[in-house]
Amino acid sequence: MLEVAPNLTDQIYDALVEEICDGRLGAGTHLVQEKLAARFGVSRQPIQQVMSRLKADGMVEELGKRGLFVAPLDARRMRDHYGIRAALDGWAAKQAAANVPTDPSLAASLKAKGAMQQQAAEEAAAAGDSVALMRQDDAFHFMLYAASGNPMLAGTAEPHWRFLRRAMVDVLRQAERPETIWKQHGAILDAVLKGDGAAAERLAVDHVQNACELLASALEKARTEETTDDTHAEYRADAVRAGPPAAKADRRPRS
Repeated sequence: MLEVAPNLTDQIYDALVEEICDGRLGAGTHLVQEKLAARFGVSRQPIQQVMSRLKADGMVEELGKRGLFVAPLDARRMRDHYGIRAALDGWAAKQAAANVPTDPSLAASLKAKGAMQQQAAEEAAAAGDSVALMRQDDAFHFMLYAASGNPMLAGTAEPHWRFLRRAMVDVLRQAERPETIWKQHGAILDAVLKGDGAAAERLAVDHVQNACELLASALEKARTEETTDDTHAEYRADAVRAGPPAAKADRRPRS
C-alpha cells in the first residue's frame, strides 16, 4: 500500500504509467476504479483524478458504459507528439551548444552526466530492461532542456513526454540494436560540447524523427499481422460453420 502523502495522486499516476509503459497493463486492459482503489489503499477520489490525467495523456480511453480501458497506441497522435518534440529538442540542443563556450562548468557537468547515462543505458540494454532504458533516455533529453537555460522548456515538453514514454519503450523494444540510439545521443552531446549549434540541432531533430519512424513501422507491422490473424480466424470459423465438404456423387456409368 502506498503511504499517504501530498503527492499521493502523483505516486499512483507514476505507478500506472510505468505499468502501461512496460506492458504489464497492455492495450485493452479494463481499469476498474474500485479495484485500483483497493489495490492502492485509497478512496476513489485520487483514482478518478489519475484516470482523468491518463485520459488526457491518451493512455486510457473511456468506452461508454463498458468503462475505462488502456488505450492502444494511436499512430497519428504519436506522430503529432513527436513532431512537437523534434522542434523542442532541436531548439534545446542548439541553445545548449550556444551556452557551453561561455560556461566551462556547464560543459563539465554535461560531459560527466552524459558518461553516467551512457553506462547506465549499456547496463539496461544488457539486461533487456526497456523501462530502465527509457528512463535514461528521459534523463538525457531533460539534461539538454536544462542546459538550454530556458526554465520553461522542460514544462512545455512534459505533456508530450507523458504520451511518448509509452511509445519510447516500444521503440526501444523494437530497436534491433538499442545501442544505436545511444550513439545518436553521443553525437548530439559531442556537437553541444563543441558549441556547434547547427549540428546539435540537426542531430537532435533527426534522432527524434528516426524514433518516430521506427515506431510507426512497428505499429504498421503489428496492425498488418493482426489483420492477417483476424482474416485467418474468420476463415477457420466459416469453415467450421460450413462443416465438412459434401462427398462428390459417383457419376461413373454402372455396368
